[in-house]
Amino acid sequence: MPPVGGVSAGASVLPSVSNQLTYETLLSRCVLSNWSPDTKTMLFYNSEQGPGTEEFRTLRSRLYQMREKKTLKKVLATSSLPKEGKSFVAANLAHAMARQRGRRVLLIDGDLRAAGLHLALGTEPTPGLSEYLLGETDEFAVMQRGAIENLFFIPAGRLTSNPAELVANGRLRILLSRVESLFDWIVIDSPPAVPVSDARLMANHCDGVLMVVRSNVTPSDTARKARAEFEDKRLLGVVLNGIKRGSAESGSLSRGAVG
Repeated sequence: MPPVGGVSAGASVLPSVSNQLTYETLLSRCVLSNWSPDTKTMLFYNSEQGPGTEEFRTLRSRLYQMREKKTLKKVLATSSLPKEGKSFVAANLAHAMARQRGRRVLLIDGDLRAAGLHLALGTEPTPGLSEYLLGETDEFAVMQRGAIENLFFIPAGRLTSNPAELVANGRLRILLSRVESLFDWIVIDSPPAVPVSDARLMANHCDGVLMVVRSNVTPSDTARKARAEFEDKRLLGVVLNGIKRGSAESGSLSRGAVG
């Protein structure tokens, strides 16, 4: 049989331990990396009260309120088009959650087409999710921990020619089911929802979806088209990104809002 994405069909790496993973196993086997976070992107890294931090605390609080009424742990962040701020929102939401005492958070770069979260965290992009989905390695080899306590990270991995097929091959569901019990929250950054199908496929394995739109940039018809990609029960709300501080529409929110 010909190779698939550079790996023969029989090369799949089976899970290395039983399905009952423990946090101690995770700590001992995940990759310890020397992160150098980008302080312009990671708002909480050097400041508790910098611009935008309170908005992400508000977003975090609203997700906890939703959690009281429904199962909510795996959250997908997406947008309708590129460059609307979905990766920025995913990274800072995950960090805001990890700053709470005793809360463990897994951030996954699921944008196999234009990975960027590794730049925000200042770490290597490989090995990552694509290598796991290709069956080349297990969850420990692709999961990192670094400079931010209680925040774990799976980068996107190397570029492949068939990202949608990888997302749909069933291994993402296996990955999430194996590690879910180890974390309080799992935040996944996906590609934009309108150009490609990846976000909709990933949403099938998540409890809720946050749609990021950029103020005065995202066309309303495009945002409605992106929203239609997801079931109403999965859509948690809209994060309005890029609001100018002090503008009439921002109120107390300058970076984002849920509604």
